[in-house]
Amino acid sequence: MDSVRRNLETAPVSAKLKALLRIAGKVQESGRCVTPEDIADARAEGATDLEIHDTVLIAAAFSMYNRYVDGLATVTPIDPALYDVMGRRMAKEGYVRASN
Repeated sequence: MDSVRRNLETAPVSAKLKALLRIAGKVQESGRCVTPEDIADARAEGATDLEIHDTVLIAAAFSMYNRYVDGLATVTPIDPALYDVMGRRMAKEGYVRASN
């Protein structure tokens, strides 16, 4: 994953996955950034219409979720240990804290 984030083109993943990730990156900017050439490149690397569809859908959904969270000014913990604490609390109490 780190190598993909550093440089997709040299990352040790298949050409098909690279083509799909290029599409996902464009969807992240705007769905209108995806070109017919991007789709043709993905198909040429063996991506099916379903895989292309799912790539666009997942990238669009994550973009929406990120904008939603950013719009609510949600704080993301920096200390990884806090996720353990939150996970235990959510496992016991669920996502909504009980009102006192």
